[in-house]
Amino acid sequence: MTPDIDARRLLDRIEAFARIGGNGDGGITREGFGAADLEARARLSKEAQIGGLDSTVDAAGNVLIRRPEGGRGAEGRRVLLFGSHLDTVANGGRLDGAYGVLAGLEVMQTIVESGAELTYEPVLVAFSNEEGALFPQPFWGSKVLAGALETLPEDPRDRSGRSLRHPLALAGGDLAALSTAVWPAESVAAYLELHVEQGPVLERGGRTIGVVDSITGRTQLTVEVRGSAGHAGTTPMELRRDPMTVAARIVLAVEDLAGEQRLCRVATVGWVEVQPNSPNTIADSVRLTIDLRDSVPSNLENAEQALRTSLASLGKQAEMHIDIRVDARAAPVATDPVLRAAITASADELGLPHQTLPSGAGHDAQIVARIAPIGMIFVPSIGGVSHVPEEDTAATDLVAGARVLLRTVLRL
Repeated sequence: MTPDIDARRLLDRIEAFARIGGNGDGGITREGFGAADLEARARLSKEAQIGGLDSTVDAAGNVLIRRPEGGRGAEGRRVLLFGSHLDTVANGGRLDGAYGVLAGLEVMQTIVESGAELTYEPVLVAFSNEEGALFPQPFWGSKVLAGALETLPEDPRDRSGRSLRHPLALAGGDLAALSTAVWPAESVAAYLELHVEQGPVLERGGRTIGVVDSITGRTQLTVEVRGSAGHAGTTPMELRRDPMTVAARIVLAVEDLAGEQRLCRVATVGWVEVQPNSPNTIADSVRLTIDLRDSVPSNLENAEQALRTSLASLGKQAEMHIDIRVDARAAPVATDPVLRAAITASADELGLPHQTLPSGAGHDAQIVARIAPIGMIFVPSIGGVSHVPEEDTAATDLVAGARVLLRTVLRL
């Protein structure tokens, strides 16, 4: 008989983790390497140990969960890696990332309880700082695991200038030993990630399972405009060097990249910081983030170049310095056809309606693709919303996704 998950145990864990970092209105703030994130990571390790599993933390702060006799390439076998992340954006939802980790924990526990024999050694990973909400180095944990150390700063800092070194140490990591957390490509047979869709396609189509065929590429920038502070009442308009007016034009220019110009699929300014942020003071500086996404690499390159040209022109016109920093680049990737077939077969075996679709959001999977074939499973998002307190998925769909993940792991 094929093993099956414990649905009640999975749903109870999802509810329990939703209280860690909860804001009281349904939203969750569990920023990577923040206090709530540390609490969630500790709770995950405890749940794993209760379930008869071993839990360790690597130098990047990734939580790795194995069978007691397991290990990296245990008994000479390669690893079948699966998981997601526990961190959230500010005031985000309860399922983005955490669902994939907790469903993965349920799969691991089911494997141990059933004594199932697998070709590859199953390992669950909870990647650190996928969102980059507090420390603006998204995909931190997966980049280290996949050996993309050259894409990371030597001394990562949050937006206030605080170094990652101490928060990473509190999480069990070590900034000076990141190379020890790198996995060689030959050790990973495949990586699977189960996730809520974060969009409306599955719900509108009446499908329970999404078989992801590609993941969007992403370029994340931080832009700083430096002007001159002054009194809001006494500084004449013609003498002002107000970075807020330039920042407003930048926001519109970003919108135009994906609007009139159609250079990339979507373009977003999602975070703005104003100094000194006083109601009766002309700002001294403005910092903002820019997020560009597309499934075609050349589109991302063209959009970024157009943006840089536009910002150079704005800075010259306003006689202000505009600094542009690249925080992250993630190339678009295709999922592996063998893994897609295994996911599809598992859904068919369970009698679950499915659909092939792309992912418009970025995921750790696209980083792990550097060293291993990847596959992704989606379940519907109610209303198609994500990264907000209203983010939700029907309990039956959450259980269905975990069952497909288990069947796919066993099939592989």
